[in-house]
Amino acid sequence: MSRGEQLRELASDLSRAAETARRAGLPTTVYLLSMALVEVREAASAADDGDGDGAA
Repeated sequence: MSRGEQLRELASDLSRAAETARRAGLPTTVYLLSMALVEVREAASAADDGDGDGAA
């Protein structure tokens, strides 16, 4: 599994966790998970752009 794939999987996990926190009424947790999600998506995009074939 490439770094980009790992980061996309992490982004998916973070998204699910943020939705669970939203349903539980935890706004600070939602905010923190959302900020982490932005960072991970940016890193995944950079990983895909940086190495061409996805190998890290």
